[in-house]
Amino acid sequence: MNRYHYTEADFASKEAARASLLRLLAPLKPFYSEGGARVSLGVTSTHYENDSIPMEAFARPLWGLVPFWAGGGSDPEFEDLYRRGFRHGPDPDHPEYWHTGRNYDQKFCEMAAVSYAVLLCPDKVWEPLSARERDNLTEWLWEINRYECVASNWQWFCILTNLALKSVGRPYSRERLDFGLGLIEDYYDAGGWYHDGAGGEKDYYNPFVMVSYGLLYAMFMETEEPGRCARYRERARSFARDYLYWFAPDGASIAYGRSLTYRFAQGAFWSVALLAGEEVLPLPVMKGLIARHLAWWLNQPIYDNAGVLTIGYAYPNLQMSETYNAPGSPYWALKAFAFLALPDDHPFWSADCAPLPTLEPCKYLPHANMLVQHGGDNAVALAPGRLETEPYAHTAEKYSKFAYSSRFGFSIARANYELAQMAPDSSLCFQVGRYYYQRDVAQPGYSIGPEGIETHWSPLDGIRVATRIEPTPTGHLRTHIIESEFDCAAWDCGFAVNADDRLAPERTADGPRAQARCGSDFCAVESLEGGGVGEVLLPDPNTNLIFPKTAIPLAAYAIRKGKQTIRTQVDYFG
Repeated sequence: MNRYHYTEADFASKEAARASLLRLLAPLKPFYSEGGARVSLGVTSTHYENDSIPMEAFARPLWGLVPFWAGGGSDPEFEDLYRRGFRHGPDPDHPEYWHTGRNYDQKFCEMAAVSYAVLLCPDKVWEPLSARERDNLTEWLWEINRYECVASNWQWFCILTNLALKSVGRPYSRERLDFGLGLIEDYYDAGGWYHDGAGGEKDYYNPFVMVSYGLLYAMFMETEEPGRCARYRERARSFARDYLYWFAPDGASIAYGRSLTYRFAQGAFWSVALLAGEEVLPLPVMKGLIARHLAWWLNQPIYDNAGVLTIGYAYPNLQMSETYNAPGSPYWALKAFAFLALPDDHPFWSADCAPLPTLEPCKYLPHANMLVQHGGDNAVALAPGRLETEPYAHTAEKYSKFAYSSRFGFSIARANYELAQMAPDSSLCFQVGRYYYQRDVAQPGYSIGPEGIETHWSPLDGIRVATRIEPTPTGHLRTHIIESEFDCAAWDCGFAVNADDRLAPERTADGPRAQARCGSDFCAVESLEGGGVGEVLLPDPNTNLIFPKTAIPLAAYAIRKGKQTIRTQVDYFG
C-alpha cells in the first residue's frame, strides 16, 4: 500500500517528478524474473495466452522508464533489469523467450512499448545489444508484420513498431506502415476525434492512442511526411480544446467507457503533446493539468499491500475489468509520464502549475457527441448512448448511461435479479417479471445539441422509450415518454454517492424527492411528473468505480400498459 501523499509539487520539478515515478515503480523490482524478461504480478488470467501475461508486465513499465531515461534519469537496477530483458526476451534459445506471434496477438500491443524504447532511448535498449541480440529483437518485432492486427487503435502498434525498426536502420515494412496509416485516416472523424475502428466508440482511446501516437509519429517523420505530420499536430490542437472539458479542477477526469483500469493514462495526451513540442494549451495550464491529475490518481487506494498497481479504477475492482486486463495491464497508465523526457532547460520545469481556465458551465462537444457540465470539482458528461453492441464486458454501463461524472464515476451491475445488484445509477431501470433492465443501445437518429439530447431506445421487447435530457444550472432534467405493452415498475436514478459509514453519510426520502449526501458531495432526484416516489437505494458493495459503498437516490414509478410521460429532475451541483 502506497501511503505517500502526493501534491502538485511532486510533479513541478524534474527531480520531484522522477522521484514520484520511481516511488511508483520500485515495488515491481522483486517480481522480475532471473533473466529480466518477465514480471510475475498475480494469478488472474485473460482471454489471451497466460504466457504473454508476464511479458506484458515487463513491457508496460517502459512507458514510464523510457521518458525517465530519455530525459537523463538513471536507476542502475532498472537499467540492468532491462538490459537483461532485452537480451533474453527475444532470444528463441532462452527459457524466457517471448515466443512468436499469431493473428491479433496481445504481444503486438506490448511491441509498442518496446518500440517506444527503441525510438526514444536506443542508448539504453538497442546499442548495448550484441549483433546477434539486435538480430533477435528485429526478428521478434517483425512478427507484427506477419500477422493481422485488430482493425482499431491497434494499427498504431504496427505503425510504431515499423517506425522503430526504421529508426535503427533495420528492415521494416513500408506496406504495413502505409496500410495502418490508411486505416487510421479512415477512423478519423472531425475536430481532432477518431473512432476506435470503423464504427468504434469515441472514448479514452483517443488520448490513450489515436491522437497521442499521431504526435509520436510526427516527432520522427516530420521531414519525410510533412503534410501528414502537420495534420496530426493540427488534430491534436483541436482535440485539446474539447478534451480539456473532461477534466475537473481537482485533477480527476470523467469516468467513461472501457479500459478504465489504465487510470492516469487519461492524462497521457497532455504529456505526449509536450514531448512532441505542441503547447496545445498555455504551458502553465498543461503543467497544472498533468500535476493535479497524477496527484489525484496516486492518492487513491489503487495499490496492493506490496505497492503494486491493481486492476480496478479508484480502488481494486475486478468487476469492472476487461477480459484483456492482466495483473501488469494497469501500468499502461505510465504513458502520462512522457513529460519526463523534456530537457532540463525546458520552460515546463520553471512554469507554475496553473488552474483550469474559466470553462463554460455547459459545453456542447459535437465531435465527442457529448454535453459536458462543470460545477465545483465535478465534470459531468451527458451522453446519448451507443448505437451498436460491442463484444466487451459491461458496455451498457460504460457507454449507455445518461450521465458520467469525474466525482461519482459510474456503477457496474453484478446481476439483474435485484435492483441492488443492478446498481443502475444515471439510468432508467425497468423491472419486468423477476429481471431488471436498463438501456443497452440507442436507436439510430438521436439528436444532440447545446439545449439537450433526444434519444429513442428499448430496454427489452415490449417497452419503447423516448428520452430527452436537458442540462440545468443544478444538474439536468429527464423527460421519458414510455410506451409499454404491460404494467411494470421503473426507477429513474441519480448518481451513486459515497456511503462509507465511517463518514456519516446522509440519506433522505420525502414524497417525490430523495437525496444522498456525503460531505460536500450530493445528488438529489425529484419526480416532477408521473407520480414518482423518492427512494434511496443501497446497491451491492463494490459496484461503483470510485466508492466501494454507495447510495443512489431515485424516483420510483409505476408504469401502466399504454403510453405515459414521466419527468425527473436530477441535481448534483449546488
